[in-house]
Amino acid sequence: MKTTTTTKKRPPNGTSVRRSPGTGAKPATPEPAATTTASATTSTATTVHTALSVLRRPIVAGLVAAVLVGGLVLLVTWLRGDRFEARVGLLAGPAPDTAAGSQYGEVVSLTLPALVELARSPSVIRDAAAATGLARDELTDGVSVELVPASGLARLAVTGPSPEQSGAAVTAIARAMIDADLLAPAGALRLLDERPDVTRVAPDRPLGLGLALAAAAVAGVSAGALRHLRRGPAGEPAVRRALAAAGVRQPVTTLSAADPELTGRLRTLCDAAARPVRVLPAAPDLGERAEELAARLPDTAGEREASDAVVLVARAGGRQEELAVVAGVLPGDVVVVAVVLA
Repeated sequence: MKTTTTTKKRPPNGTSVRRSPGTGAKPATPEPAATTTASATTSTATTVHTALSVLRRPIVAGLVAAVLVGGLVLLVTWLRGDRFEARVGLLAGPAPDTAAGSQYGEVVSLTLPALVELARSPSVIRDAAAATGLARDELTDGVSVELVPASGLARLAVTGPSPEQSGAAVTAIARAMIDADLLAPAGALRLLDERPDVTRVAPDRPLGLGLALAAAAVAGVSAGALRHLRRGPAGEPAVRRALAAAGVRQPVTTLSAADPELTGRLRTLCDAAARPVRVLPAAPDLGERAEELAARLPDTAGEREASDAVVLVARAGGRQEELAVVAGVLPGDVVVVAVVLA
């Protein structure tokens, strides 16, 4: 009896090959997310630093302070609640058909000043507040009485949140003062105005605008002057102090970026240095100015990394703290050829 044996063929290379799904597709290349994030962070930091450097200027600081203070005063003035003042007149006159007519002048001169206290008395305020719906404290603060000398005339004024409430309150208080009959029996008070004169007293827009302009001017001048004083000495003295604080002992030429012969002067200094020269910014926002200046100097791009001479680009004005920091971290064998104030 024969036994049949079945043999499976293998691939020619003698190995068994198993393919998994998706085999043959190229692996995806990861995107440079870290590089993009770092670039965005650097750009944001440069923008913020540039904005802060602009705000440090005295003129800009003064303008910002003027706008902020003036706007705040104007906002507070114009956002106050509406206030209306209602006024009426009270006139003292002799009582008819009385035997005390001869004493009228003396009674008026002694009694009329009491109208000021009568208008603010608790009973008068309570009745007026009940009739108008105003709070007692608010009504008491809004009542004023003005006495006209040698005339027997008193002007009563009440300030409230609306024309109707102010008018009703001044009328109620005037009626209560008349009913009190302080001048009896020699005289009596009568109401001169049947309808009170109501005017808006707040917000006073012209006054608010004037106060805002005055406050803005004071704040702007003060902030600008303070910023100018804090900036300290500018120009070459500040550069010399900053370099001395960083440990730079040799004399360093200070040049202005506005000098039309700046490129020629720097080329002369680079030739005298007889070594590759790098251009370094003292602040992030000065990087473009440094690159622009480096492009105008002799091309030593291949040697700049090993250069032991630098030209520093610093901000014009101020105490040059940034310049001192950059110069202080330079290696000891690096020579500062010049400082350009941009």
